[in-house]
Amino acid sequence: MPTVSTRTEVLVVRHERESWKSTGTARIAALAMPNLRILDFRENSEPARTELPALVGAGTHLLFPTEESAPWDGTGVTRLVVLDGTWRQVRRMYAKLPALHAVPKLALPEKVTKVLRLRDSKFEAGRSTLEAIAEAVALLEGEPVAAPLHALHALYVERVFRARGVWEQKNAPPA
Repeated sequence: MPTVSTRTEVLVVRHERESWKSTGTARIAALAMPNLRILDFRENSEPARTELPALVGAGTHLLFPTEESAPWDGTGVTRLVVLDGTWRQVRRMYAKLPALHAVPKLALPEKVTKVLRLRDSKFEAGRSTLEAIAEAVALLEGEPVAAPLHALHALYVERVFRARGVWEQKNAPPA
């Protein structure tokens, strides 16, 4: 497990249903990143609703796909909030966490290359949490800082697929 130290603090607000899934990558990111904290969101939105307002001060940006996103110039971003869940869960979490509504949003650019993932997404912009964090770190702090996170994502996906006995099938080139 690499240790990836970043200038940017990362706060993952994780939907309660993600915490027990074997395909959840937020916990893998937390193991590698000493500057990452996970705050669990429950359907009644506690403790996230009470703790979040104190955590979203100046320099906080939300990684969230939107047309009204701030530029990725890296200046002024000291904390990055990442919502972890399915698209449906993430949209509900955002609606139930008003402390995030005024936080500037950052959207990841479109993917250039296809990445092997544990879960398929209906959305073209869909990414795993670890993958999204790695891409955001690359944009904020440079690819050399993010490279170990990209490698960790690829290794994690491979090991899960090998454990399931489907690595050769998943890793085969498209026909």
